[in-house]
Amino acid sequence: MFRRFVRDRFRPHAPRDHSPSELLLVHPSAELYGSDRVFLESVRALTGAGHRVLVVLPGEGPLVSQLRRTGARVHHCPTAVLRKSVLHPTGLLGFLRDGLVSLPAVLRVLRRRYAAVYISTITVPTWTLLAAALGHRVVTHVHEAEDTQPLPIRVGLTLPLLASRRVVVNSRAAADVLHRAIPRLRDRTSVVYNGVAGPAEHPRAETSSTRPHRLILVGRLSPRKGTDTAVRALALLRERGHPVTLDLIGSAFDGYEWFEREIERLVRAHGLSDSVRLHGFDSDVWHHYAEADIALVPSRFEPFGNTAVEAQLAGLPVVVTDVQGLPETVGDGSRGHIVGADDPEALADGVERLLLDWPGALELAEHACREAAALFAPERYHESLRETIDELTAPGTAGRRAPRRALRGRRRTR
Repeated sequence: MFRRFVRDRFRPHAPRDHSPSELLLVHPSAELYGSDRVFLESVRALTGAGHRVLVVLPGEGPLVSQLRRTGARVHHCPTAVLRKSVLHPTGLLGFLRDGLVSLPAVLRVLRRRYAAVYISTITVPTWTLLAAALGHRVVTHVHEAEDTQPLPIRVGLTLPLLASRRVVVNSRAAADVLHRAIPRLRDRTSVVYNGVAGPAEHPRAETSSTRPHRLILVGRLSPRKGTDTAVRALALLRERGHPVTLDLIGSAFDGYEWFEREIERLVRAHGLSDSVRLHGFDSDVWHHYAEADIALVPSRFEPFGNTAVEAQLAGLPVVVTDVQGLPETVGDGSRGHIVGADDPEALADGVERLLLDWPGALELAEHACREAAALFAPERYHESLRETIDELTAPGTAGRRAPRRALRGRRRTR
């Protein structure tokens, strides 16, 4: 009934200056962090194949100029974005308020005709539901794997995906989380590993066997990323006699300034003020990798883990935690060390193994660099995404549901 009401009242139309072959892509952020860079690769994949692309973002940010360089048009539209605060009454009311305020602008965009609508992440369910209700062919790209919430909440977060004809996920772990919540999604899900572009030139400043001491963690200052675990592991390593330092590349989300203060307090408490450097956000991470020796990805939650791939492409040995999709990024241990999450001692042990066998660590890093460059090449990602869009927009698919695509039978891991 809701779908019929929306479709009848706001039926899409195609003005003379608007081609129905255009693709609409919606993303909840204009930053340049992991999911934003993956979205940028999605746009490059489609504009590179000759598609006309209209990108909708909630505001300005460093991503905008990058998108325009691909030839995509960029439109700003207020958007209600799901945050963790929605689990609290005040946060839920704020999300509903934002949804009502943004509704007219969203409907104005969706009243046009598009060959397909690509929704990036499950955090903008209003776009998914309204686009499907208006008869658009919708594909949703899921970058999340929330498996710690009670089942009713996970089902509620995942339910809007039933309005999508296709669902793309970035790891087998993320797919498993979705399917445990709503098994019916298995029929329309494809696993496509993120495409991660490496540096223009090999960035390692040196590959000698001199004793390494520079650790690096690239990512948001966030409890999810395990920044505090890395600081505690550093303190343990120094207690064991290893003269290591830690560079933190990233800033805190708005509202998480308290965590940055907690990290600074932790650094002081362990007497690490001369050993930990906070660099803030930097859109160009390769020169930081070039000055480092070992990369840490100590996340508590991570559906994929772009930084684990970046570290391999930078030629660094990498230590990741055993959460969600992170083991997949290092070949389940064949391209990097895997340790327990939220465990500073385990993280310190993983780093120490590399320090005590540095020639072996360099050999592992060289092997990982070659394999990661092939497995996570942007070209492979582009090809997989274009296949998904081509299947969705093929003639005769307008009223057809997605074919059965069980992961075990046709998994895409490009």
